[in-house]
Amino acid sequence: MKISRRTVLRGLGTAIALPWLEAMAPASNLFGASATQGFKSELASPVRMAFFYVPNGMHMPDWKPALGEAEFVLPHILEPLNKFKDQINLYTGLSLKNAEALGSGSGDHARSNAAFLTGAHPKKTNGANLKNGISIDQLAAERIGDQTRLRSLELGIEASATSGECDSGYSCAYSSNLSWRNETSPLPKEINPRIVFERIFGTSNGADSQKSLDLRERRRKSILDFSMNEANSLNKKLGVNDRRKLDEYLYAIREIERRLKSTEKLDKVETDASNFVRPSGVPKGYDEHVKLLLDMLVMAFQTDSTRIATFSFGNEGSNRAYRNLAINDGHHEISHHGGSSEKQQMIQRINRFHMELFEHFVNRLSEIREGDKSHLDNSMILYGSGISDGNRHDHFDLPIMTLGSAGGQFKTGRVLRNREKTPLTNLYCSMLGYMNIKVDSFADSTGTIDEL
Repeated sequence: MKISRRTVLRGLGTAIALPWLEAMAPASNLFGASATQGFKSELASPVRMAFFYVPNGMHMPDWKPALGEAEFVLPHILEPLNKFKDQINLYTGLSLKNAEALGSGSGDHARSNAAFLTGAHPKKTNGANLKNGISIDQLAAERIGDQTRLRSLELGIEASATSGECDSGYSCAYSSNLSWRNETSPLPKEINPRIVFERIFGTSNGADSQKSLDLRERRRKSILDFSMNEANSLNKKLGVNDRRKLDEYLYAIREIERRLKSTEKLDKVETDASNFVRPSGVPKGYDEHVKLLLDMLVMAFQTDSTRIATFSFGNEGSNRAYRNLAINDGHHEISHHGGSSEKQQMIQRINRFHMELFEHFVNRLSEIREGDKSHLDNSMILYGSGISDGNRHDHFDLPIMTLGSAGGQFKTGRVLRNREKTPLTNLYCSMLGYMNIKVDSFADSTGTIDEL
C-alpha cells in the first residue's frame, strides 16, 4: 500500500500525524531498492533545524576541545555526547558583536539572549517601543513554514514576558524571548507541556480541540481513542515493519499522555525552593519538565508537524538554584564567580546537567529511522549561548556546537576553527543554505562558514 506523507488519523478535535513509514516511500524507490540499500531518505525526509539556548554563559575550560580538528576529545561538559562525536561540529571564534554594549551601557544578559538568533543590537528600553530584529528561525519559518502544519515551535522552561524591566533598563521581552517574528514582535515560548501536546495533535479548529480535551478528561480517554477506527483500518494495510513502527509510535503518544496526567494531578500553583513559581500543568522536577517537552519536540519532527524549533533551558540571567545538584545558590549569582574555584565547579555541574538532558533529545532523534538515515542525520541542531565566560560577559569565542549534517550535506565530527570574532550569523547563513533557503546575508553576517 502507498500512502501520503500527509496522512493523519482524525477524530473529534484531533489530527494525529504519522511518522515516516516505508509505505510513504516513492514507488520507484520502494520497488527498486534492495533490502540492504533500504530507502533513499533524501526522497522522503526533509531537513529540520532547532536551536537550543543555555543562559549565563559556559565554563569554557570544560567546553573547549584540547586537540586538533581530526583528533579532538570531547571535554567534560560535552562527554554525555560521546557516542555522537562523529555527528558533532564544534566551532571556535564565533561572536555576537551586537550583544556588546556599543554605547548602550550595561545589560549584557538581555542583549545576549535578544541577539542570539537575530544578530541585532536590541534597543535599550523597558517600554513598549521594542526594537530588535527577525530571528533566524522565523526567517526560515517565513520561507518554508507553510509546508508543515505548524510554522515553528518555541519551547522553554521559564515563561516569556513582554513587559517589565529585567536587566539594567532592558525590557524582560529581550531576556526571555529567543524568537522574534519581526523587529518589534517577540514570539513567546510555550512552557506548558499540555498546551504543546494539544498544538501538535489538535486540529486548527480551537473549539473542536477544546471540546475533545474536555471530553477526554471527563471520560478519562486517550486522544487515540478518538481515532482508533482509522488507526486499525490503516494497520491492516501496512507491511510488518510499518505496523511495528506505528504501534511503537502510538504507544509513545499514550506514554506522554500518562506523564501529562501525572503532572496535572499536582497542586495548581506551587513555589519551589528556588522561589520559582510552577504553574499548573508544569512538572515539578526540572529534568522531567525538560524531557517531556523534548519528547514532544521529537514527535513534532517525527511527524513533520514542523521543521523549525527553539528551546531555552532558562531565561537569560536566570537565578534558578539546582538543588538536585546540591547547588543552593542561584545560577546567575554563581556565574559571576570572580575566580572562585568552588563557584566554577558549580557552573560546570550545571552546564553538564543541561548537556545530559540535551543528550536525551539527541538520542531519541538518533533512534528514529527515515529510510537509510536517522532523524539526527536529517537535522541541524545548534546548541550554545550568547555569552562565553559568564563572569566577564564575553560575547566572543562563544560556546557553539551543531549536531547532524542536514541529510549528509556537510561533513561532521570536526572542530571548525574560525578567525577571531567571526559573526555567529555566518553560521546561520550556512544553515539556511542547507535548508534550501537562499539569502545574500543575515543581520551582521560577512559570508558563510566555508569550511562546512
